[in-house]
Amino acid sequence: MIKYALACEQAHEFESWFPSSDAYETQRKRGFVTCPYCDSAKVEKQIMAPSVGRTDKAPDKAPMPEPQSVAMLSEKEKQIRAMIRAVREHVMQNSENVGKAFAEEARKIHYGEAEERAIYGEANPAETRALLEEGIDILPLPAVPDDRN
Repeated sequence: MIKYALACEQAHEFESWFPSSDAYETQRKRGFVTCPYCDSAKVEKQIMAPSVGRTDKAPDKAPMPEPQSVAMLSEKEKQIRAMIRAVREHVMQNSENVGKAFAEEARKIHYGEAEERAIYGEANPAETRALLEEGIDILPLPAVPDDRN
């Protein structure tokens, strides 16, 4: 595994781990490496000092290092993720999950054919676009980023 210091075109700095240098390049070219602040895919590696193990001690005499937790997320990133998680939990606790019938149910509510209530569910991009074009107010429910990323 290799950790890179990265920055987007807006100069947001962050770090991420990759299995190899080739994996980083492949993911970057496919647009999978994005800025956690602005979601820009225009990301480049920054200058960083390599972490090199010592070779001046015999392996059998070298003390085992104490396990340390590595902070992968800044405090601001942790706060943002906590807010996203809180929003999702609030919506899920105070709304009805209508699953894949979201677009249909949102229309029924909008046109007065169903009881007005808070709902959430799934809609593909075409359904989402059609709802917005009809003037039906909807908002995407942000995904909770994996804490290990």
